Amino acid sequence: MAYIISDDCISCGACASGCPVEAISEGDNKYVIDGNTCIDCGACGDVCPVGAPKAE
Repeated sequence: MAYIISDDCISCGACASGCPVEAISEGDNKYVIDGNTCIDCGACGDVCPVGAPKAE
């Protein structure tokens, strides 16, 4: 299952730079993950300072 980014996101961009498949981009109010590109590796959650990326 793909990851999603919760409303806890502080838009720091750490998750996007940590994503090995570039599935994360900046959205209107928070970063978003493209579910079709996400490989469910959890790298985004490992680098996020607030734990916003979560397994869907």
